[in-house]
Amino acid sequence: MPRRADDYLKQLAKVPMFRALSKRDLALVKRNAEDHRIRKGDPLVKEGARGHEFFIIVDGKASVRRKGKKIGTLGPGEYFGELALLDPAPRNASVTADTDMEVLILNEREFSGLLAEVPTLARKVLTGMARRLHEADSKIVY
Repeated sequence: MPRRADDYLKQLAKVPMFRALSKRDLALVKRNAEDHRIRKGDPLVKEGARGHEFFIIVDGKASVRRKGKKIGTLGPGEYFGELALLDPAPRNASVTADTDMEVLILNEREFSGLLAEVPTLARKVLTGMARRLHEADSKIVY
């Protein structure tokens, strides 16, 4: 059964950097994203490869690995890959589907267009990245 538009908007609203967006803005994000089905075991991104996509998990779970070691699990409402849209550096981890998955993917061009069209999104992206940086910094032993 096809997923309803409201279901996508609810998932998008769970993404921290989209939480403050209006339903209209969330609908704009959805229109610019592509819905993809991923099979269990398939890679979504590979560590060291250049990335140009941002992923939002709608359904399913994925493992995150760095240098072959599992460092986390992602599930519905979580996202990854935003750094690749803002900085062309190689991916810092691999992500592989643990289950069959449904993901929304924004590529670099559409994401840049969204940042220009929805000014509040640019601020939310920066806030989300700042939080991730603070979390990472707190784990470093000086």
